[in-house]
Amino acid sequence: ANPFYLDLGFSKTDIASIGKVFGFFMTIAGSFLGGLTVVRYGIFRPLLAGAVMVAVTNLLFATLANIGPDLKWLAVVISADNLSGGFSNAAFIAYLSSMTNRAYTATQYALFSSLMTLPGKFFSGFSGVIVDATSYHAFFVYAAAMGIPAIVLSWVLWRHARKTGEQR
Repeated sequence: ANPFYLDLGFSKTDIASIGKVFGFFMTIAGSFLGGLTVVRYGIFRPLLAGAVMVAVTNLLFATLANIGPDLKWLAVVISADNLSGGFSNAAFIAYLSSMTNRAYTATQYALFSSLMTLPGKFFSGFSGVIVDATSYHAFFVYAAAMGIPAIVLSWVLWRHARKTGEQR
């Protein structure tokens, strides 16, 4: 995100002050809300909500690309991104934890969490190529569309759990 902010014309001071203040507290708030919703509604509803929130946040980045260097919008985008990231990570960690066998929890969780980050790390290497070929706006719309499979998969998991009576 930082190269995007710099290319839009934000100063490093603006990025740091908004990103570190709003970003940090919104990540904590999102994690707290994600944990609360998992406790209240189980794993699958928050998992679906988190997937939707992360995809929608990418559309906020696309909007910021069109608006330009507006500090209020930067604060909104960073806050929403970190809130949704904290929320979705809490839900996803709860889901991964529910999949582990108690006898092999550490090993299985380490494997699952490593596999969780692999696609994002792999595809993020190509983000500059996509931005250079199109625009930031198109890139973030594309990133939001890439969230659709996660949304659908979360919904399918939720429906399957409801059919089987599985309570996680």
